[in-house]
Amino acid sequence: MSTDLAFDRQHIWHPYTSMLNPLPVYPVAAAEGCTLILEDGRRLIDGTASWWSAVHGYNHPVLNAAVTEQLAKMAHVMFGGITHAPAVQLCQQLLSMVPAPLSKVFLADSGSIAVEVAIKMALQYWQASDTPQKTKLISLRKGYHGDTFAAMAVCDPTDSMHSMFSELLPQHFFLPAPACPFDQPFSAECMAPLEALLAAEHQHIAALILEPIVQGYGGMRFYHPEYLRRARALCNQYKVLFIADEIATGFGRTGKLFACEHADIAPDIMCVGKALSGGYLTLAATLCTDEVARGISQSAAGGLMHGPTFMANPLACAVALASLKLIAQNHWQQQVAAIAQQLSTELAAAKHFAKVKEVRVLGAIGVFEMHQPVDVALLQAQFVELGVWIRPFNHLIYVMPPFTITTHELSKLTAAMLTVAA
Repeated sequence: MSTDLAFDRQHIWHPYTSMLNPLPVYPVAAAEGCTLILEDGRRLIDGTASWWSAVHGYNHPVLNAAVTEQLAKMAHVMFGGITHAPAVQLCQQLLSMVPAPLSKVFLADSGSIAVEVAIKMALQYWQASDTPQKTKLISLRKGYHGDTFAAMAVCDPTDSMHSMFSELLPQHFFLPAPACPFDQPFSAECMAPLEALLAAEHQHIAALILEPIVQGYGGMRFYHPEYLRRARALCNQYKVLFIADEIATGFGRTGKLFACEHADIAPDIMCVGKALSGGYLTLAATLCTDEVARGISQSAAGGLMHGPTFMANPLACAVALASLKLIAQNHWQQQVAAIAQQLSTELAAAKHFAKVKEVRVLGAIGVFEMHQPVDVALLQAQFVELGVWIRPFNHLIYVMPPFTITTHELSKLTAAMLTVAA
C-alpha cells in the first residue's frame, strides 16, 4: 500500500510546517534496526532516533514482545481508582535509576505534559506552604520545554518558535543562556544573573527550570556542569525549587544516565520522556521528592490537580519497562562512549570548513553549528540521496542516533554530514 502524498500535502499538518507551502515528506514503509525503509525501497540510516526517542533502534524484538504480550491482556484502562502491574513495575524500575531523593512518579502523556505537571507541582507546593506569592518561574534563554501553554511560557520568549504567543503567556523571569562551554574553564561570572535575580525576587519565585547541560532546540548548546552545581546551591539558599527537564538528555544521551549527574546534583522535580518508551509509544513522567509530594498533598486541593485520560497507559508502560531494562542491560555507557569517540574523530575535519562555525560533540550527540541558517528542504533531500535521515534546523546539522548503531552506520552519517557541510 502506497501513501497518498497528494492527500497528505493537502490535508495533513506536519510539525512546524505551513499548509500553504509544506516541507516535503518522505513515505516510510518500515523500519528495522537503525534503518528507515522508504516505500520506493531506499534505505536510510536514521541519525535522529525519531527525535531522540528510539535509542534501541526500530522493530526491536524485546520491545515488540513487550507490546504484544501486554496487548493480549489489555491495551488501556483508566488510572483513576485502578492500578496495574505495568505501571507499578515501570515506576519501580524508574526509581531505581533516577537520583535518590526522587521518590514519587506522575506518569504523563508526553514531554510537554510532563513539564506542565512539573510547573503545577511547584506552584501547588508553595500554595500549600502558605507562600502563594511564589508564582513566578526562572528559565534560561535558548531554552525549550515543549509546545503546550505553560511549557511555552518557560521557553525562550523571543528567540523561539513561540514568540508570537508571548503576550498571551504567563510572564516569567529569563536569564541569559549559560555562557560557560562544557569543555572550557568555568567563570563565576556566569552565575551573576541568577544570583542577582534570586537575591531580588526569591520571595516571588517558585522554581528554576532548565535543561541540564544540553540546551536542545535552542541550539544544541553544551554548558558547564559547574553552572548546575551552583544553580542547585542557590536554589537551596533562596528556597526555590529546582526542576530538571531531562526529556531529551535522560537515559544516557550525554554520557551520563541523567545529565544532572555531570554536576553530581539531584533536582526537586525531574521530567523524563523520549527514550523512556524506546520511541514506541508516547509516554513521559514527572518525578519529585517526598518533600514536594507531601506539600502538594497537604494543600487545600488535597492532591495534584492533573489526570490525563491515557495516564499510565498499560501498553506504553509495558514497553517503557522493557526499554529501561534494555538500557541497563545493553551497557549504555560503552555504547555512548563509543559513539562519542567516533563522532569526535570523524566530524573533526569540519572545523576547517568555511560554512561551519563550530563542531560540538557530547555523548551520543554530534553537532555542526553553521554560520548561516540551513535550507531544511534542500539539505533533507541531499541527505536522503546520501542514504541517511538527518533533520537539520535553524543553524544546525546534528545527529543523535540510536545507541545500537554500528560503526559502519555511524560512519555513513558522519560522511553525509561532512559532504553536505563542505
